[in-house]
Amino acid sequence: MNGLFITGTDTGCGKTLISLGLMRLLQGRGHSVLGMKPVASGADVTPQGLRNGDALRLRAQGSLELPYPAINPYVFAPPIAPHLAAGQAGETIDLNLICAHCEALAAQADHVIVEGVGGWRVPLNERQAVSDLALMLGLPVVLVVGLRLGCINHALLSAESILADGAPLAGWVATEVEPGMLARSGNIETLEQWIGAACLGVVPYLEGPSADEVARSLELPDLQGTVGVK
Repeated sequence: MNGLFITGTDTGCGKTLISLGLMRLLQGRGHSVLGMKPVASGADVTPQGLRNGDALRLRAQGSLELPYPAINPYVFAPPIAPHLAAGQAGETIDLNLICAHCEALAAQADHVIVEGVGGWRVPLNERQAVSDLALMLGLPVVLVVGLRLGCINHALLSAESILADGAPLAGWVATEVEPGMLARSGNIETLEQWIGAACLGVVPYLEGPSADEVARSLELPDLQGTVGVK
């Protein structure tokens, strides 16, 4: 399976934005790419069922048009922690089922971009977290760092945990989630010094950004089967 697993320092840090940008970047190189949001909390009720906005964007960016459940097998209405949302719905998130869905996508495209939910340690069921899913999929991890006060601590703890778990950290991306952040350049320089992986880009604050705009701020090494550390 070729692709990337996108995790973040917390919720609202720009994971979907970066996932879309990476998909567009790879598509621009002639690769077929599909996006996946295995678990989504926070969805609208539609005639077709629950639909999550981030999952819809990943589906629309994909190189193939696929049924919604193929992209987002677990979707819950309340915007709360996924294991709590699943419990309220009387469901248990099955990581083996997610892996089967991802393998099905991988059989149809050159690369799959899998966007996690929340951060690296967010529980998905009583025993397993986002980190367990990433390790089961075996994809290199990209850490998205939302530039805001406190991001250095969140980023370093997340990167440390990823590496301690034995997951390949392909790199990290900074996203300017708040315009006019104080000491922006200093925060980025500190992250470059302390995170043991390459910076794959710094995405400035953008109003209604498109995948093309985000892709222009990202870098990836040429792909030879699997994306690795730059």
